[in-house]
Amino acid sequence: MLSLIGNVLWFVLGGAAMGLAWWLAGLLALVSIVGIPWARACFVIGQFTFWPFGREAVSRAAVGRPGIGTGPLGLIGNVVWFLLLGVWLAIGHIIAALLNFITIIGIPFGIQHLKLAVIALAPIGMTIVAKRPSR
Repeated sequence: MLSLIGNVLWFVLGGAAMGLAWWLAGLLALVSIVGIPWARACFVIGQFTFWPFGREAVSRAAVGRPGIGTGPLGLIGNVVWFLLLGVWLAIGHIIAALLNFITIIGIPFGIQHLKLAVIALAPIGMTIVAKRPSR
């Protein structure tokens, strides 16, 4: 129930705008055939950006799903991503975080935007999983 409340507040306090920004980046990546892997990552992370509470982004290698994005090609892909789109999405998340930090209720949402800013810098090789309950 808390995840639902958090997700609804998040959606209103910047999640919708940044989720759409991720999807726009995905559409821009789809313009070329070469950008399809980045586009897929954009749509997955965009959906995560709309409703992040109760889920988390982790390395594919950490959950036993290694692939082409977790090796040297993933590194090259992340460098290209950073130069073309990643830096702009990260800046958007940082601005959203700063706006959320203005209010006390927005602090957890600002922290989530900062986490997403880090993901925006290098999304290739990441996957979204359900968050494990704390012990």
